[in-house]
Amino acid sequence: MTITTIGLDADDTLWHNETIFRLTHARFVDLLAQHGDEAVIEARLAETEKRNLRLYGYGVKGFTLSMIETAMELTGGEAPSRVVREILAAGREMLAHPVETLPGVDEALAALSEKYRLVLITKGDLMDQERKLAASGLGDLFAAVEIVSEKDR
Repeated sequence: MTITTIGLDADDTLWHNETIFRLTHARFVDLLAQHGDEAVIEARLAETEKRNLRLYGYGVKGFTLSMIETAMELTGGEAPSRVVREILAAGREMLAHPVETLPGVDEALAALSEKYRLVLITKGDLMDQERKLAASGLGDLFAAVEIVSEKDR
């Protein structure tokens, strides 16, 4: 059997993504520090994100809504507007963050694309993933791009 096609993921395979989420998590914990310790805030946010995945899917927008919801829960519905503004700003900053390809990705994909048909299969928010692919400059190396809501099918 001859291999003709290679499928690749995008986030944290081609470019940095998780580090941006981790930095925003830390910012969120600092923002709500007076309403609980780090472990409690992180656990509550993780619960909210998990609960909201079926509604919002993966990506920055759903994460931002989950942070707002968690802030409201942790403050008994009394989160100051300053906190909500900070969370919204963090979400916008995540969406505007420059795409940084991982070391060696450009060269590896260029070499692979000479011999194989490359297909990008990634999950997440359609607009955000399209933006990141365009910003990466790698789009022309892929014969096809599939942005899916889940990779279990």
